[in-house]
Amino acid sequence: MTRTLYLISSAAPPARQASTGIRAAQARGWDVCLILTPSAHRWAAEDLAAGDGLGDLEALTGHPIRHQYKLPSHQDVLPAPDAILSAPTTLQTLTKWADGHADTLALGLLTEALGLDLPVVALPYINAAQARHPALPRAVATLRGAGVRVLLHDDHEPVGFTPHRPKNGNVDAYPWQTAVDALPVVAP
Repeated sequence: MTRTLYLISSAAPPARQASTGIRAAQARGWDVCLILTPSAHRWAAEDLAAGDGLGDLEALTGHPIRHQYKLPSHQDVLPAPDAILSAPTTLQTLTKWADGHADTLALGLLTEALGLDLPVVALPYINAAQARHPALPRAVATLRGAGVRVLLHDDHEPVGFTPHRPKNGNVDAYPWQTAVDALPVVAP
């Protein structure tokens, strides 16, 4: 039985390597649908010229890449999710999600997932200065309290992302596999 994973990527540098996360999830048996925030979509559209953009991601997933709400009269082109992975997750996405904002498709799906009791994993990508923002601990606590596994390495989570010095992130070290490993196991 194939289960569907929504990979929701925010505009952080690892979003440009979403294919790494997609392949890791597919290797675990997930049918992956990619949803991008509007800014992450703009980055992917720009990558078309480099040959690693939206068309390649659609071919990899076998699904259209979504980034905005559909009209109510239109059919949904994606199967319903069985789990959600928000990666990379920015400070903005974490704080807006925790406050219940749904002004983008990505945030709408994330906020709704909490009420649907779907397994949800979030793997942030933030720098140390952003990690010191007073809204972050509240957002992480709110999301964890709602059942989201926020993989931000701290006293409550032994694995996940450790914030880096500003302008010194190592995109190649982003722990996609850690996030995929935190998802429920897909039965063969």
